[in-house]
Amino acid sequence: MSRSRHWSEECGVVGIAGCVGAVELTSLALHALQHRGQESAGISVSDGHTLATKKGMGLVADVFDETTIRNLAGTSAIGHVRYSTTGTSHFKNAQPIQVSSHRGSMALAHNGNLINAAALRRKMEQEGSIFGTTSDSEVILHLVARSQVEEVEDALAEALPQVKGAFSLVVLTRDKLVAARDPHGFRPLCLGRYQNSYVVCSESCALDIIGGTYLRDIEPGELVVLGQGELSSRRIAPRGAEKRCIFEHVYFSRPDSIVFGQNVEKVRRRCGEILGREYPAAADLVCAVPDSSNTAALGYARVTRIPFELGLIRNHYVGRTFISPAQKVRDMSVRIKFNPVGEVLRDKRVVVVDDSIVRGTTMRKLVKLIRTAGAAEVHLRIASPPITNPCYYGIDTPVRKELIASSHTVEEIATYLRVDSLQYLSLAGLLEATGEVDRYCTACFTGNYPISFEENFDKNIFDLQTETREIPDPPLPRQRF
Repeated sequence: MSRSRHWSEECGVVGIAGCVGAVELTSLALHALQHRGQESAGISVSDGHTLATKKGMGLVADVFDETTIRNLAGTSAIGHVRYSTTGTSHFKNAQPIQVSSHRGSMALAHNGNLINAAALRRKMEQEGSIFGTTSDSEVILHLVARSQVEEVEDALAEALPQVKGAFSLVVLTRDKLVAARDPHGFRPLCLGRYQNSYVVCSESCALDIIGGTYLRDIEPGELVVLGQGELSSRRIAPRGAEKRCIFEHVYFSRPDSIVFGQNVEKVRRRCGEILGREYPAAADLVCAVPDSSNTAALGYARVTRIPFELGLIRNHYVGRTFISPAQKVRDMSVRIKFNPVGEVLRDKRVVVVDDSIVRGTTMRKLVKLIRTAGAAEVHLRIASPPITNPCYYGIDTPVRKELIASSHTVEEIATYLRVDSLQYLSLAGLLEATGEVDRYCTACFTGNYPISFEENFDKNIFDLQTETREIPDPPLPRQRF
């Protein structure tokens, strides 16, 4: 599967407590979160007495048909869609992960990465623990199982301060649903209401699809216990400096979602407007690389007063395409997903707006498509700063040497992409668009990681899922193209 245009999605979680039809609602919510992960999907459900889990590889619709949903009975449920960041793409790593311990059955679904998971795992294995997956999420379950306190929320409150990194998670037992978020709030997790029940989910669009109402975000360092019409909250760690993942606004989240308390569409539109203010262009039209860049392109067009046109059409019915490593076939990956509109682009000076550039290989092919369609000039505008560093907090990123901006100047990248001009939104402009300049993690742009790594931390642990990764193009030479 081609992963060259963007960083890969993370994961999506949802939990519904004390509600008739919990499985059906959870399945619907996972459909709304499908963009956050397409490798596997799963649901755990409780009827108040027993816990059952159904999960499988593929999309939500592949795993949960009408019969499957009908056979899962219960009033509380948690769900997960996965894109592997640590742990290979394999059924054994699909979530929720259900285990049994001295306090009964428990299932966990997790979005994020634990940067000290490897060290904790080695220590527990030396002490006799046996792990059934390669997922960092299983470390949390082992820590909970080791706790001697009686209630699961107390065991989580004891276990979670021992892990470092990013986590937004939901845990289900036979009679409780617990949700928690790390002290820095890297990954999103919001609280909502459906009729008389509480719901937690990664994005508010999951509430919209079931007819729920957004209430607020789960606060960084907060743990909540959800019951039938009841909610209790406690702090499990001192609230650290908020370091929300800024890429949620740039690319990952749906534009119709509320994430980190803000409407994603508005933030992206402001990104485009500020980009247009910083780097206007003499052009005839503005077009987006659909779909995540549509809103930014509209903002750019409004400020520059250049007409917005649909110059590229995206095929939404591609699904999971596994591309051959043969170069000629790999070049077709862009044509499978995008097609230029010749009548719009021919003989025009075109501003192409995209949200980010990762390796640059796909953008180079897109530019070639646009020029072949007859564009007279191609001016590329990127609605985020150059990506120079990998993320270790829950996003599947290429290693640093594969990030084109980590070793090449803007001018060199423009030459490689064969565009007439290239400009990126400034970091100050991106932060201005969020309206909260000191509450975001910008490590992918700056290399300033909010949580320090242990001396023996192996950053390559986050590059384990090679079995599903397309063979990348050769590294770019370190000279002008």
